[in-house]
Amino acid sequence: MSTTTVYKVSGMTCGHCESAVREEISAISGVTSVEAVAATGLVTITAAVPLDDDAVRAAVDEAGYELSGRA
Repeated sequence: MSTTTVYKVSGMTCGHCESAVREEISAISGVTSVEAVAATGLVTITAAVPLDDDAVRAAVDEAGYELSGRA
């Protein structure tokens, strides 16, 4: 069973931004898919286990953006 969570990320403006966020979040254990949309600032994450918000925040920070919270 998987869970899907949507987060709001500020600072994404282009495809490169989306790619950077996707790459960092995909490295989190249990994550099966990541969709980042710069136009809306929304990142949809599907994972095999419940997500740790702190792990997602750290991944977004590592990519150079700011996690505003769950959408």
